[in-house]
Amino acid sequence: MIELLVVIAIIGVLSTIVLASLNTARAKARDSQRVATVGQIQLALEMYYDSNGKYPATLSLLVPTYLPVEPKDPDGTTSYKYAIYPTSGNITTFHLGTGKNLETVASGTGVLATDKDCNSTSTTCPGGAAYTNGFNGADTIYDLTP
Repeated sequence: MIELLVVIAIIGVLSTIVLASLNTARAKARDSQRVATVGQIQLALEMYYDSNGKYPATLSLLVPTYLPVEPKDPDGTTSYKYAIYPTSGNITTFHLGTGKNLETVASGTGVLATDKDCNSTSTTCPGGAAYTNGFNGADTIYDLTP
């Protein structure tokens, strides 16, 4: 009877370790998908710019010519953040971000070491633009500009 309890305890400990590892792997997979999707959107934006001489006012204008559907975060509900400057006319600059924090990348490391971190008051963003639709400049959101 004691041997059976020991075996059950060992199985319980091993399953806990495996489940913890799976959760970490899932978070890394979501982060990788976020970064890859931002790269795909950026490529679609550049193709749109080459064709039209300006960036689109919204990401939905990329569908269906440059993207099959408007991308959503791996959680299925959050949209990717997209801001333009100037807000009308000949749009020459954009700011694109994941819209959701990366789960496994430490601030200032990895892919976050090269992102732009523009915010609503920054003059270091492209053209001194002030983006106002949700960018907070936090190092935890992967964001970039052209």
